[in-house]
Amino acid sequence: MEDNLKKTEQEALVNEAANISEQVRKDYLWYAVSVITARALPDARDGLKPVHRRILYSMFNLGITHDKPYKKSARIVGEVIGKYHPHGDTAVYESMVRMAQNFSYRYPLIDGHGNFGSIDGDGPAAMRYTESRVSKIASELVKDLDKETVNFIPNFDATEKEPVVLPAYFPNLLANGTMGIAVAMATSIPPHNLNEVIDAITYVSRNRDCDVLELLDIIKGPDFPTGAIILGTSNLRKGYATGRAVIKVRSKTSFEKLNNKKHAIIIEEIPYQVNKTNLINSIVDAVKEKKIEYVTDLRDESDYQGIRIVLELKDESYREVVLNQLYKFTSVQTSFIINLTALDQSVPKTMNLKELIIAYLDHQIVMITNKAIFELKKAERQYHIISGLVKALENIDAVIALIKKAQSTNEAISGLQEKYELSLEQAKAILEMKLQRLTGLEKVKLTQELVALELQIKNLKFLLDNEEEKVKLLIDRLNQIKKNYGDERRTEIITDFDETDIDDESWIKEEPIAIMLSKNNYIKSLPLEVYRTQNRGGVGVKASNSINEEDDIDKLLVASNHSDILFFTSKGKVYRLRAHKIPMFKSRTVKGMPIINLIGIEKDEKIKTVINISEYSDKENLVFITKKGIIKRSSLTHFNSIRSNGKKAINIKPEDELVEVIKTDGNNQLIIAAANGRAVRINETQVRLMSREATGIKGMNVSGSYVIGICSNENANLVLSISEKGFGKISAFEDYRLLNRGSKGVLTMKTNEKTGKLITIKTLNNSYSSTELLMVTLKGLTIRFSLGDIRITGRNTRGVKLIKLKNQEDSIGAVEIITPIADSNINNLDQSRI
Repeated sequence: MEDNLKKTEQEALVNEAANISEQVRKDYLWYAVSVITARALPDARDGLKPVHRRILYSMFNLGITHDKPYKKSARIVGEVIGKYHPHGDTAVYESMVRMAQNFSYRYPLIDGHGNFGSIDGDGPAAMRYTESRVSKIASELVKDLDKETVNFIPNFDATEKEPVVLPAYFPNLLANGTMGIAVAMATSIPPHNLNEVIDAITYVSRNRDCDVLELLDIIKGPDFPTGAIILGTSNLRKGYATGRAVIKVRSKTSFEKLNNKKHAIIIEEIPYQVNKTNLINSIVDAVKEKKIEYVTDLRDESDYQGIRIVLELKDESYREVVLNQLYKFTSVQTSFIINLTALDQSVPKTMNLKELIIAYLDHQIVMITNKAIFELKKAERQYHIISGLVKALENIDAVIALIKKAQSTNEAISGLQEKYELSLEQAKAILEMKLQRLTGLEKVKLTQELVALELQIKNLKFLLDNEEEKVKLLIDRLNQIKKNYGDERRTEIITDFDETDIDDESWIKEEPIAIMLSKNNYIKSLPLEVYRTQNRGGVGVKASNSINEEDDIDKLLVASNHSDILFFTSKGKVYRLRAHKIPMFKSRTVKGMPIINLIGIEKDEKIKTVINISEYSDKENLVFITKKGIIKRSSLTHFNSIRSNGKKAINIKPEDELVEVIKTDGNNQLIIAAANGRAVRINETQVRLMSREATGIKGMNVSGSYVIGICSNENANLVLSISEKGFGKISAFEDYRLLNRGSKGVLTMKTNEKTGKLITIKTLNNSYSSTELLMVTLKGLTIRFSLGDIRITGRNTRGVKLIKLKNQEDSIGAVEIITPIADSNINNLDQSRI
């Protein structure tokens, strides 16, 4: 018994849950249908959502047309929500405001008086302060509404009537576009140029069998009220053919030289629906996050004449780079979704461009037909009445006598109907006729009016029976609208745009640059031309005014600005930076920028050596040498994915430090040099390939001195040795006999108090006379001269003076070889090294 009772209760609960589920499903379906059809999607015929249609209809009823005085917006909103749209007044007013904004609507439907918001996102004034009226072009939407052109339905409480759709002689849907989000669907129809839309409608009206792609020769693409630029046509064609696509829209910009002699990017037009204030804030944030570089100032100089956002640049040569960064990281370039979804006979449908035009075209033919029927009925009724009046005037004396004898109005009406075969309407019209109509002139006028009505009736019947005449009338009307309201296209379309991503580097001309790094990790780059060539032994020119005695120039590198620069630190870590990211200065004397602003180096790390890499080949290696003579060789591919916070490059033992890193192909001979002037030549194969984090093995016995550098004979047969006091010499590579790894080596330069210690060793080939040497002293003097000024001498000689040091405390800080580079071979700069 209890089991049966529990089973019955369970079945009841299951049935109740099923009923609730079914009811919720039905209610949600009704809700979805209501949102789709009565709120979010526009009608394909007039391009309006219900709220917009009700606003315009209410203003039409109130007589607030373009040729009448403005009325308070609150008055209009009250009319709309009180009679037709039982929703919040805020929603209605916001819709009204958008219809008045010339940056939201291509052809505004409301003529607003007062503060209706701005493109900066400023809100409108309260509706009690603003005034509105229907714009002149919007009057084309409600024209002939009183001529039975459209059907009317009861309002929400059945006390008023409202139109299902407006006559819409102006093609509003395509001209102004619309956006909306419904349940499980949305719409995003862009605005277009009225001239192009009307030309396309005209074309389709004459060629109903045309292909949708044929229309793209007429409608070029969206024409946004804010102008801007559309990139590419492939997605446009897809959107118009299928009803769905995503297009790229870019701000219109220009370059300008300002009064303060600085160069700037000027943003003149912004993408549709982009908030200008938010755009500026996004640029500011991107600059702070270093996503956008080389911008020194940003200001908004916009006024009533248009938009003008000014971005001052650090250097004119980076303007294309900055533009590309703006496109990547801000809404200077955005995407616009094309979704041609609208209500087609109350059914939501995603249509192509031709289907939208056909929907509007069919609606207009119906409007012409309905108006003609209305006017035909009116003309026939008027003809009927006037013909009765003419018949009465022809027998006026008898008609007057009949009326005088009649005892009542009904008797007079009946008598007129029987005697002259008149209808009830004609008889009533005769009785209501004024005495002034009895004059001869009035009789002539009635006769002429009758003739005009006969012609009008004939023409209307011809129009109703002839579809071609309806199309001709439609085209004439559209051409008149085009003449009255058409304007020039605002949005430019770049048809040959490459829609693939373009990186910053593609905008930067590839050229050699000099990169300088100080002991305190200040870095800068300069064009090579700032260093004029001098003779060997000159005093040089100032490389920096700002580097003080505690911050000497320490590293010098000549590289392509398209190369990777690898920074190796005292802690054995490596960091990577593209050469063009290093701040460039036109003046030699600028201090530079702290390198910590460019790479994630720790505060207690020091840059020990720098090289540049153009390609990470698996056939090439990096060879490391430390101050205590430890050597290590690793594959270059271990360093092709350096993160912003760096990677471990070599394990450095305590009290040792990295001196130099060079790139080799694995089949060379190496020379390791020490500060005491000794050098050891070994085969590279004596150093096996090791992992990236390995420590290395003994390469040279420094015997109380320390290693100052390493070089290889790859494409080289000469050795350049330079001392700290500016003496240098070139010797044959073969003068250095081959030794075992770990040897003390042989003498490469006679060093003494006058020459100072050996500070660098590099290799050259026989064409070295066409190359140049760039040297920087610790005190910031720079000299550039031809290596052809140095003759080849023996291995153990002192060499010749390369620079005249005025300050006895000064010495050579960094040395770099400059190789003549053809444009097609600029990446060979990766042989340069410190």
